[in-house]
Amino acid sequence: MSTFMANKGNIERKWYILDAANKPLGKTAATAATLLRGKHKPEFTPNADCGDYVIIINAEKAVLTGKKLDQKYYRRHSGWIGGLKEVKYRTLMQERPELAMQLAVKGMLPKNTISKSSLTRLRVYRGSEHENAAQKPELWAAE
Repeated sequence: MSTFMANKGNIERKWYILDAANKPLGKTAATAATLLRGKHKPEFTPNADCGDYVIIINAEKAVLTGKKLDQKYYRRHSGWIGGLKEVKYRTLMQERPELAMQLAVKGMLPKNTISKSSLTRLRVYRGSEHENAAQKPELWAAE
C-alpha cells in the first residue's frame, strides 16, 4: 500500500462562499485560510498546493471586537525617509473593507511560495453580490 501524495494532476478544486456579515474579521479570515490551504481535505499534503477557491461576501459587515477599530492600524512604508503611512482600522473598514479582509487572510497563511498562489484563489467582495456565479460555488457551513 502506498501513501497518497497530492500534486497538480490529482487535485480537484471547489468554490466556496463565506459570508462575513456580523462575524469577527479574524474568524472569517481563519476559515478562509484553512480552505485556501486545503486543510479540510483528507488528502491534504503540506508541501503541495491542494486548496480550494474562496469567495468572501459582505466584507463591509465584518466586525472587529474590542477596541480594535480605534487602536489597530494598517501600516505601510514607501521606503523613503518619513514614508510611513498609518490608517486606523475604523477608516480602513469604511473605505476599503476588501483590503482589510485580504490582509487578515494573508497573515494567516504560511510565509512561503504556496501562500502566494493560494492568495490568487481568494475573491473578496464588499457587498452580497459576486461575479463568480458561473463557477457554481457552495455556501460553506459555519462550524
